[in-house]
Formats: sequence, C-alpha cells, structure tokens
Amino acid sequence: MMHPAPPASPPRTPRPTLQNVLRRAHLRLAFVAVAMAAVSLIVVAVIALRAYAGNNLHLLARSLGYTVEAALVFGDRIAATEEIGLIAKDEDVAEIVVTDSKSRPFAAWKLPAASTIARLEREVADVALPGPVTVQVVHDGNVVGYVTVRGQGHQFFGFLLGGVGGILACLSVSVLGAYVSSKRVLRNIVAPLRALAGVAHAVRRERAFERRVEPAAIAELNELNDDFNALLDEFENWQNTLRHENASLEHKATHDALTGLPNRGQFEARLMRALGEAAVPEQQVAVLYLDCDRFKEINDCLGHEAGDAVLIGIAARLRMQLREADLVARLGGDEFAVMLAPVRETASATRIAEDILCAMVPSIALSDGRTVSAMVSIGIALYPDHAIDAIGLLRAADAAMYRAKRARPGSWQFAEGVAGPA
Repeated sequence: MMHPAPPASPPRTPRPTLQNVLRRAHLRLAFVAVAMAAVSLIVVAVIALRAYAGNNLHLLARSLGYTVEAALVFGDRIAATEEIGLIAKDEDVAEIVVTDSKSRPFAAWKLPAASTIARLEREVADVALPGPVTVQVVHDGNVVGYVTVRGQGHQFFGFLLGGVGGILACLSVSVLGAYVSSKRVLRNIVAPLRALAGVAHAVRRERAFERRVEPAAIAELNELNDDFNALLDEFENWQNTLRHENASLEHKATHDALTGLPNRGQFEARLMRALGEAAVPEQQVAVLYLDCDRFKEINDCLGHEAGDAVLIGIAARLRMQLREADLVARLGGDEFAVMLAPVRETASATRIAEDILCAMVPSIALSDGRTVSAMVSIGIALYPDHAIDAIGLLRAADAAMYRAKRARPGSWQFAEGVAGPA
C-alpha cells in the first residue's frame, strides 16, 4: 500500500540579523536628518540672501547716485565713468548704467567676461537674485538722472557653496550620530567579542599571556571570557615554568656548578667585551690567573670532599676582595681568573693581588672540623701591554702564574716585560 508523501515543509524565510536591522534604522535616521537639514538650509538661505542682495543693491545704487550727481549736473561723462568704475571694482556688481533725466545713456560700467566660474555666478544671480535696481539722482529737488545696478552674484554663489558645505556637514553629523548610536546599542554584544579577539591576537602574536579579558555584561559572553581567562592562566604558568627552566639551563651553561662562579666561556666573552670598551677611552684591563698551590695534595690526602670545600672557600674569598665591576671565574680544576676593568694604573692590579694573597692566609674549615691551609700563586697580565686579545691575555697571565709558582708559591708575578715583586 502506497503511503502519501509527507507535505513539503515551506521554505524558511531568511531573517535579518540584529546588526542589519539596527544598521538600516540608523541609515534611515541619518537620511531623514540630512533631508530636513538640507531643506531648512535651502529655504532659509534663499530668503535671507534675496533680502540681503536687494538691500545691498539699493544702498550701492544710492551711493553711486550721490557720486555721479555732480557729473550729471555738469555733463561730464568721463568723470562719471571714472567714478562708477572706481566704486564698481570693489563691489559685487556686474553692470552699472547711468542715464540722464531723459533716460539717455550717460555713463556705463560692465564687468568684463572672466572665467567660467564668473559666468556661472552671473547666471545663478540672474535666476536667484532680485533684478536690476534703479534709483533717481536728484539735485536741488530736480531729477537729473538715473542709476541702474545689476548684481554679480559672487557673494550669493559663495553663500550657495557654504550651504552645500552645511549640507555635507549635516550629513557628517548625522552619520556620526548614527555611528555613535549603533556603537552604544551594540556595545554589550560586539565590544566583548572584539576584546576577546584582541587578547587572542596579542597572545598569538606577542606571547602576551598576562593579558586578560574584562567581564562582560551578558552572562553567556562573561562565561566565555572566564573560560578564556582560565585558559590563559594555564598558558602563563606554563610559560613561566619554561622561562625558569631556560634561565636555569642558561645559568648552568655559563657558571660553575660547584662554586657558582662564571665558567671559562663566560669569562672569555666578558673579557672580549671589556677589551672592546677599553679601546675607546685608552684604559687598561688586567687579568689575574690564580692556581691553588697545594690542591693535589689536599685532594689526595684529605679526599675530594675537602678539595671541593677548598675551592668553595677560595671562590668566596675572591669575591670579597673584588669590586662590583670586576669579574672572577673558575676556569677548571683549581684554576681561577680575575678580570679588573677598568684599571687606571698598574699599582691597582698589584694591590688587589696582594689583598687576595692576604685573604688566603687564614685556614679553611672543613665539614669534619679540621682546617687546611690553601695558598695561591697569581700571574698578572695587562691590556695592551702584554696582549691585545682575550686568549693572549690569559696565556700571558698563565705563564706569569707558573713563574710565580716556581719562584715562590703564594706570590704573584707580572707577565714578561714588567718587573715582578721584589
């Protein structure tokens, strides 16, 4: 048995989004506001400009009548032409005609044809402004002539352009108002999403895991922000852990594990940088190469634990004798190096070497209560007297240290070329 097919569901009518609905409403409001502003401006401007232009032409015609009165009485056409020309060039007029009492031409002035804009101004004036104004020229109660003035329309054209500008300004204000209104309506919806996207971009591009999203007014968006902030907390903790691990690895790579002093690699890098800086002010850099005289004996007789205690004690005493700008490092085994930068005189290096030797005189206490004496021999090399690079300075100081050890353990020697201690 055939069952009838179910009726087809009617097609769903697409519904506009909230943003589209609000945008259309704001656009309608903007167009209505602009239309009202345009109509108001046009009506007010035409009425005001016609009245202004008519009054201005009447005043100008009367002024011209007073000016050419004498010329009309005495029949001086040249004087009348000159006088109306002098006045007309400073006024917004296109034509001036002076006639005698019998309306016969007496003098005239006409604005010469100029640019296309000037012709357009005249055409607009003929349509929009009042027609020519004619006034009588009276002398002793008798009419001696007439003055007819026709406006140019330059000022009217300027006002017209100003009206267009006003309309555009109203349009701008209306668009701005629509934008502000739309922004206020959509703030609770769009702003939280944009803030969330901004933080996500900052995290992805700049690794700014410390950024957080502000609470939102809408419950669902606020819950989304809370979840996103919790995720950022986890990322930030993970990043901080990585930073600490990287810092620890970097410290281990550049420092001695036993004494905590910089190792040979860091010492040589710092020494090369100091040599580059000392080359400019012409200052000296001193390198002290130190070696423990009885370290092998201590290791063999008292054990490696005692040897480690001696190395730690030597490192601590070296730190106490140096300035903040100086650098002490463990190069390996029982060998240490000190960089003094800057050094203004040779005596500074020798004085610090003496201080180091004096600091090594007291015995070092071991963990089992015993004490051990640890002397060091020191070799001193100066830049640029003994070498001009880091490797050369270390070699010169190393050689001087071995000469001091052979001559008298627990003493210091300069590199070759400078006299040692007496």
